[in-house]
Amino acid sequence: MAATYRIGEGYDIHRLEPGRAMRLGCVEIPCEFGPLGHSDGDVLAHALCDAVLGALALGDIGAHFPSNDPRWQGADSDRFVRHAVSLARSLGARVVNVDATVVLERPKLAPYVTEMRDTLAAIVGCEASAVSVKAKTADGIGAIGEGRAIEARVVVLVETPG
Repeated sequence: MAATYRIGEGYDIHRLEPGRAMRLGCVEIPCEFGPLGHSDGDVLAHALCDAVLGALALGDIGAHFPSNDPRWQGADSDRFVRHAVSLARSLGARVVNVDATVVLERPKLAPYVTEMRDTLAAIVGCEASAVSVKAKTADGIGAIGEGRAIEARVVVLVETPG
């Protein structure tokens, strides 16, 4: 039986707060502020988790890791992505590629993109060349442009058994 392909899309946005750690794509980014969230607030990992779950119609991150559950307070978001990938594998599916965009005014993310790509590729089990991480700004527009928020958008292609 021939393989089939499914596309998943994920999105996340968090308010930025002084004194919080900045973690994106499961990588620590030196910064004096970071995303406010129940877990570590890693919007890129959260959006990736949602994209994988969505491709397989398995709900969203909140269904698997509710924000009112104290077990996930301060949790590293790589756990969430690993869970989604594990569910995919249990169904015989695999992530083929990841295309991600992070929207943030500052800090500049270019110095960290390669590390984010490598880290996310290792977590999802594909080559780094199949993972794209792009960094954009909002050009001063809205909460993101004013430096009050960060967002991530992720699209994944998942191969499933026929």
